[in-house]
Amino acid sequence: MAHNPYNKLSTKKKKRFTMVHADAHNFPGSDQNPTHMNKFACGCAIVASIISIIFGYDTGVMSGAQIFIREDLNLDDTQIEVLAGILNLCALVGSLTAGKTSDVIGRRYTIALSAVIFLVGSVLMGYGPNYAVLMVGRCIAGVGVGFALMIAPVYSAEISSASHRGFLTSLPELCISLGILLGYVSNYCFGKLTLKLGWRLMLGIAAFPSLILAFGITRMPESPRWLVMQGRLEEAKKIMVLVSNTEEEAEERFRDILAAAEIDEIEIKAVSGAVKKNQGKSVWRELVIKPRPAVRLILIAAVGIHFFEHATGIEAVVLYSPRIFKKAGVVSKDKLLLATVGVGLTKAFFIIIATFLLDKVGRRKLLMTSTGGMVFALTSLAVSLTMVQRFGRLAWALSLSIVSTYAFVAFFSIGLGPITWVYSSEIFPLRLRAQGASIGVAVNRIMNATVSMSFLSMTKAITTGGVFFVFAGIAVAAWWFFFFMLPETKGLPLEEMEKLFGGGGPRGDRDELEIQTKRVNN
Repeated sequence: MAHNPYNKLSTKKKKRFTMVHADAHNFPGSDQNPTHMNKFACGCAIVASIISIIFGYDTGVMSGAQIFIREDLNLDDTQIEVLAGILNLCALVGSLTAGKTSDVIGRRYTIALSAVIFLVGSVLMGYGPNYAVLMVGRCIAGVGVGFALMIAPVYSAEISSASHRGFLTSLPELCISLGILLGYVSNYCFGKLTLKLGWRLMLGIAAFPSLILAFGITRMPESPRWLVMQGRLEEAKKIMVLVSNTEEEAEERFRDILAAAEIDEIEIKAVSGAVKKNQGKSVWRELVIKPRPAVRLILIAAVGIHFFEHATGIEAVVLYSPRIFKKAGVVSKDKLLLATVGVGLTKAFFIIIATFLLDKVGRRKLLMTSTGGMVFALTSLAVSLTMVQRFGRLAWALSLSIVSTYAFVAFFSIGLGPITWVYSSEIFPLRLRAQGASIGVAVNRIMNATVSMSFLSMTKAITTGGVFFVFAGIAVAAWWFFFFMLPETKGLPLEEMEKLFGGGGPRGDRDELEIQTKRVNN
């Protein structure tokens, strides 16, 4: 076994460590049953995930709001594409900023900052007297999106135990889906109001979840892993007991974090010095310029899964489903919005299923099944839309289009959707996690913006059916990438991930990890 820094504890320090455990055990949320999900950790992950509801709402609500905005402000297709896609371009700025911000001010305050940004953006969009103000509000909300997408999964992963990390880390994606569904429902309800009032209420009401989060954030602890990196070990120990079921589990997880942080002395002064030394190193150099072989593979895996999540076309369906259904033959505005609500319901339902399967079935099996199903659903949708394009309104093609759209959303939501965020937030080493996750989110937002801002133009160039044939081909490439590049991570501690990709790690050797991997997969 590799050297464990916990063994350097003096007798006095070991006694203090035990006293901290005993003191923290008196807090609510400590559960003596090691097989049950820790309630305190679950509650923290839920509160952190509220920020994702706001993002999901801002995405979903625009699918219907754009119909009314176009009419009220006399906009053309290009302006609508820019309005829809600018959220993701600004999210790129937010995600790249969020990694460094969360390393400096902490995970908790980064969540609070994103809530404030969302609040400002929502108020401006709700005011929206003209296209320019609407764009400014959308841009500000986009920066909040970048913060939210990066920080919520990272925070959830860092407070979770290995046995329930899949469930808790998938909660942000579930909340995104619930937000999208709420956006669709908002379209349907507020769409019945006057033209000038309806779409402004659709966009402005997103300010309320930000206020709820501002209250909830006061009850959340900081990530113990971030606290260790700051040398604040006493605080980290107390919180680790709160988010663990037993004192033994807390002690083991704490030792793993110390080893992963490369801390060689437990004395506070020595730890603080080690942290400052580590912080002086270039994280970007280790990630991008001169990464270790294992880190390079981790980065490729994270960038790849984020790329394929949106390159396969989910944003086209979420954002432009009313247009897709209209192309298929649905003409009534109410029926278009109602059919879109069905998309939101399907997405939320299957992500709920996925959250319970991630820690039982595993990431890899769900991902391969999900992507394979997406290939068939996209192909079927492309065929049905092409038939309508060539032969006019056909009852069977209309039905097949709707079923294929729902099937695509279902397969996406049970695998690729939630696993993208779970996987990319858990595979990076501790010191590189925030910045690494921010790179993944940046790629995610670039692809999201590319699809959302080019979909309408592409449908004019190669037809709607042709675009979905392209998405189906990309999904085939995604399946092969996942097959060769993404190993199973179910049940492994965060501190063991680098070894899974062929690197050294804080504990044990390669053979030990292979044995542990086989055990958790059986």
